[in-house]
Amino acid sequence: MTQQYDEGTIRTLDWQEHIRKRPGMYIGKLGDGSTADDGIYVLLKEVLDNSVDEFMMGYGKRITVEIDQDKVSIRDYGRGIPLGKLVDVASKMNTGAKYDSKVFKKSVGLNGVGIKAVNALSANFVIKAVREGVAKEVFFSRGIKIDEKDYTGVEEENGTSVSFVPDQTIFKKFRYISDYVVNMLKNYTFLNAGLTIEFNGEKYYSRNGLRDLLEENMDHHPIYPIIHLKGEDIEVAITHGNQYGEDYYSFVNGQHTTQGGTHLQAFREVIVKTIREFYKKDYDPSDIRASIVAAISIKVEEPVFESQTKTKLGSKDIGPEGPSVRAHVSNFLHKELNNFLHKNPDTAEVLLRRIVESERERKAISGIKKLAKQRAKKSSLHNKKLRDCRIHFNGKKEGKEESSIFITEGDSASGSITKSRDVNTQAVFSLKGKPLNTFGLTKKVVYENEEFNLLQAALNIEESLEDLRYNKVIIATDADVDGMHIRLLLITFFLQFFPELIKKGHVYILQTPLFRVRNKKKTYYCYSEEEKEKAILKLKGKPEITRFKGLGEISPDEFKHFIGNDIRLDPVVLKKHESVAEMLEFYMGKNTPTRQEFIIDNLYVEKDEVA
Repeated sequence: MTQQYDEGTIRTLDWQEHIRKRPGMYIGKLGDGSTADDGIYVLLKEVLDNSVDEFMMGYGKRITVEIDQDKVSIRDYGRGIPLGKLVDVASKMNTGAKYDSKVFKKSVGLNGVGIKAVNALSANFVIKAVREGVAKEVFFSRGIKIDEKDYTGVEEENGTSVSFVPDQTIFKKFRYISDYVVNMLKNYTFLNAGLTIEFNGEKYYSRNGLRDLLEENMDHHPIYPIIHLKGEDIEVAITHGNQYGEDYYSFVNGQHTTQGGTHLQAFREVIVKTIREFYKKDYDPSDIRASIVAAISIKVEEPVFESQTKTKLGSKDIGPEGPSVRAHVSNFLHKELNNFLHKNPDTAEVLLRRIVESERERKAISGIKKLAKQRAKKSSLHNKKLRDCRIHFNGKKEGKEESSIFITEGDSASGSITKSRDVNTQAVFSLKGKPLNTFGLTKKVVYENEEFNLLQAALNIEESLEDLRYNKVIIATDADVDGMHIRLLLITFFLQFFPELIKKGHVYILQTPLFRVRNKKKTYYCYSEEEKEKAILKLKGKPEITRFKGLGEISPDEFKHFIGNDIRLDPVVLKKHESVAEMLEFYMGKNTPTRQEFIIDNLYVEKDEVA
């Protein structure tokens, strides 16, 4: 039968319908709150951006944020949205003050969409503006206005408040993780020195901007004092440590560009150029940037990002009449860093020693590295360790955001996951036995140990984290003491040699059920003793109870439930006060009895991660 196509098949969606039908276009992936870029955090950020823009324009030095389970409340003390336009700002697309660059010259939100997306995707959304003793409050549900109230003789300070509850029909089983929220709020204060943000009663404030950011995020002492340089619309902070890899924090107009972009690319290039010229030697870029920890913040007029979530800058120019982003970053950093090194010979000497050490280590393992690459290339044709997903077969990078790789141990476990996975987006890497404890070892072990060499090759992280082939690296081990030990060994490997993998939020632990409780009509999979007891009460009588001892005991048909839409992942999160070196010493050092006691005590303890 031919499909009818006439005027009746043409439909125009209301603004809120379009957002709710295609939320990914506006806030990226939905998620459940387990990753820092999930939709519920984007909703929070979209509201915060408006409040921070007020501060950037010189109005209001504090913002309060409260999260009570699923309800988010944000209050700033800026000018307050003009009352006559409050409804339009919250519910009319492409409406806002940021089209007038005289009012908001270099703000984050420019397209007049953000707060409307929050409104449409919230079960309840309330916005209130106070201006000189007069106020208006408007109530919405899923983007539809329910009510509005006007007030006079208001004694509140000027400003705007927004509260919302994400719609659970869109964001299913979500939770806010306080570490992610705090990290976001701290970044706002680092980028806006003098701004105070209060979150659930805790205050965050920065006096020294990006220098404070590096000091906050480094888990070890820098080998030389942080170099802090500020210019017109640009600020950088640079130091080196003793860790492996490169660690960058990049921002545009106060927005954390987690995927970098044109500004970070220019920064990495000019660091190499400037240092080569200063020392008058053609050092390898990898030796110059090895162990670097740096932050860069720039301000751009009407920035162009590569997605609505603004995680990667695409702008070529600073502004309509300004230089290119590349030229602006290069000219500033080349001049200021060169001057700094000339004026601070002690720092220049320490930096030179670090570069020479990196060069010496790189050359020492170059032969091992070459043999390891040949071995990995040869074995990749024959080994069955990596069962890749289809999005990588075409050689393109599209789809990486949806991709994941399960790292598991043993043939039976990897077999169950392989048979039940989504072959388009989920890959499986099978370990052979327990991995080596890499605590205190040098990077040459990555190439000498076949398991780690093949794992590094599978993830494609040898040269740069930007080349990572999978967005989620999921450790999938049995829920017993041995499985916990394997988790710790893998986390140790990543922290020792690829710490950015964890710091950037790519590593997760797969949670699988401990029990199956069922009768002839219904089956419940339970992840804790508490869930098991609840399931028994629901089924009544004497249901059949199975205790899963290992992943290999779960059939592929059942496994589909645990790695599909209802997958439960615990992110591996580094708390800011935790030192990587101290953690590795505790977990993987010589204190074996203490570590074993910790593993046994914490094996089945569920973490409270909700703000």
